[in-house]
Amino acid sequence: MEGEGQGEVCDLVGGGPHLTPALSFQEREPVAPHVEPTWEGRTAGDQTCESGTQKGARKAGVRLGSLAEAASCPVVVLAAPVSKLAEVVSAIGPHLRPGALVLDVASVKMVAARIMAEGLPDHVGIVATHPLFGPQSARSGLKGLKIAVCPIRGRGGLRAAAFLRKHLGLDVILTDPEAHDRAAASVQGLTHLIAKVFVEMEPLPTRMTTKSFDLLMQAVGMVRNDAPEVFDAIERANPYAADVRRRFFAHASRLERELSEPRSNAMG
Repeated sequence: MEGEGQGEVCDLVGGGPHLTPALSFQEREPVAPHVEPTWEGRTAGDQTCESGTQKGARKAGVRLGSLAEAASCPVVVLAAPVSKLAEVVSAIGPHLRPGALVLDVASVKMVAARIMAEGLPDHVGIVATHPLFGPQSARSGLKGLKIAVCPIRGRGGLRAAAFLRKHLGLDVILTDPEAHDRAAASVQGLTHLIAKVFVEMEPLPTRMTTKSFDLLMQAVGMVRNDAPEVFDAIERANPYAADVRRRFFAHASRLERELSEPRSNAMG
């Protein structure tokens, strides 16, 4: 990832059905530090941008283009839900230039890495990444925030890690997809699971609270507006998440049984 890039967000005009955004960085132009597409791909006959997309693109310093145009860039970042990633990979394959670097930003890495390794042509490098933060965390800047980087094919992983560390100030964690998913099953799986329960219990107190409760609600607020696809990927696509959930609910059930017993029995 030598050279800094101007983000180019594809609007999928003329692409396949139901595709989600592809984000690429063109070399040797100022990098857009944070890009959030505000549109969704629709069917081939109805692929139009949502209102405000062009304005948002101009504000972010990016331009809209076709799928083929974005996929032909030196570096292509796939910002698609895990459930749509195979479809996007299939669509961009014919347009990728030899030596290009393809990255994803999905919340789970084993599935994403397999889809890219199996679906992308052999002449491109592959890096699976996961920014360990969202829009809420990045509002005050990217410096010091964490990102997991998993080199999959070629030497682009180390180049990407160096770029992210040097130019964006991110705390880069070099790892592999399995180690990432094992850790994320607890780090993300438990966070989103607990947040989901808190949200379903609302309304909750907002004035007479403790600092610890405020911190919990702050954590809930950081993920409450995540797309449903994010929660689904974290809890279903991660192969280790189910075991973490079982352990969590087993401990919660044990505590419930203990607290439901008469105090004398609970005290032994």
